Amino acid sequence: MECTVNWQGPEGMVFVAETGSGHLAAMDGAPEGGGRNLAPRPMEMLLAGAGGCTAYDVVLILKKGRHKVSGCSVQVTAERAEEHPRVFTRIHFHFRVSGRQLPPDAVERAVALSSEKYCSASAMLGKTAQITCDFALFDNGNSPGG
Repeated sequence: MECTVNWQGPEGMVFVAETGSGHLAAMDGAPEGGGRNLAPRPMEMLLAGAGGCTAYDVVLILKKGRHKVSGCSVQVTAERAEEHPRVFTRIHFHFRVSGRQLPPDAVERAVALSSEKYCSASAMLGKTAQITCDFALFDNGNSPGG
């Protein structure tokens, strides 16, 4: 796996990452740090990546269990250390999962398996952060709202 990150020039703090799979992602800083607030902060991208990693696992586990999952979102909240390097110290994943007749124990198991075994992003972040998870289940067959 690889990624190239390029600074976009001396007029700010915009960086564009090109992933090994050929996709682009922009990042910027806050104005007080020389940025122009044009894109997510790098640490926000890290948190979003962890959310995507664990949500991917949960959906995949439910699908492999032949459950009729129709929606999954995860709200990720985090706290950072006051001192540099300002690592994440607490991260909470709140999943909103919907589907037709999804057993709560299957959703609980999928969330636990992602958290404890499969999500490599959570495993790395868990070296400095206390990670917690919970979920809400919507048995309506519709995708959950934001």
